Amino acid sequence: MANDITVYDDFAHHPTAITTTVDGLRRRVGAARILAVLEPRSNTMKLGVMKAQLPNSLQAADKVFAFGASSGKESLGWDLNEVLSPLNAKELNKAKAFDELDALVLAVAEEAKPGDHILVMSNGGFGGAHQKILKALEGKK
Repeated sequence: MANDITVYDDFAHHPTAITTTVDGLRRRVGAARILAVLEPRSNTMKLGVMKAQLPNSLQAADKVFAFGASSGKESLGWDLNEVLSPLNAKELNKAKAFDELDALVLAVAEEAKPGDHILVMSNGGFGGAHQKILKALEGKK
């Protein structure tokens, strides 16, 4: 927790797990805002096998920040922005995709307000995103 913003770190490797985690947090925090931060890095997610289910798995979140490298060994191989676009159909800017981790961390820290819950989900180290977000929040006035 930093500046009355709670940050969770969760292992999430496919849309069913993401749905369960986000819905469970929603039941726990009620109407408080949930900022979901996701790195779809499992092999099946990187292959795009479950990408169509991703937007529905994030419906209970108020904002979504997703990371997918656009090149290199960790590259997704599919367009994360395009996959998340259904989340932006009804609500402007509900979901944003990033291919630079530092830009994602900055965007999350700028969006976060006291009372928010930030849910960081990946099945890997996510470049230390959890700690980077906490550090950015601690520096926020």
